Amino acid sequence: MYRRKGRSFRGLARHGLAALVMVALPLSGCSSAGMSSFGSNKLAVAEISNIETYTAEGALTEARAHFRNDNFGYAAAFYKRAVELAPNQAEGYVGLSASYDRLGRFDLSDRVYASLYQMTGGTAQYFNNVGYSYMLRGNLTEALKNFRKAQKLEPDNLVVANNIQILQSAAAGSRA
Repeated sequence: MYRRKGRSFRGLARHGLAALVMVALPLSGCSSAGMSSFGSNKLAVAEISNIETYTAEGALTEARAHFRNDNFGYAAAFYKRAVELAPNQAEGYVGLSASYDRLGRFDLSDRVYASLYQMTGGTAQYFNNVGYSYMLRGNLTEALKNFRKAQKLEPDNLVVANNIQILQSAAAGSRA
């Protein structure tokens, strides 16, 4: 368990997680840049009837737009199509894992992160996004470990620094 000044993040996970999520979601994020709002199932990947007509670039364009608009089910469907058509392009994997994270489908995002790691290795973006995934799950210790790995690779990365600051502020607030 990660300890800072003699205190663990266990209390944060127990008492401050709701506050952390309320603050963290709007302020931080996966660096691919709510829940999806389509149909009756907010945790499902959208089914798109004509998705087979999209090219890899067309699917990426649609996926980016849906992700920006918090339509993560649609974003996941289009990113999945992009990955199927262009399995050597990391952007599709980054977006697909981030979409699955925002849908709360961590079982699927873990598999995509494993594929992304095999493709690109441990980049700052990879560790930041995995850290954000753990933050969404409420595993703040693993989140911080991954954010620190990202920070070590890119010390001036503002997204990573912001994510670390959010965790530290929430930890300080839970002790108060």
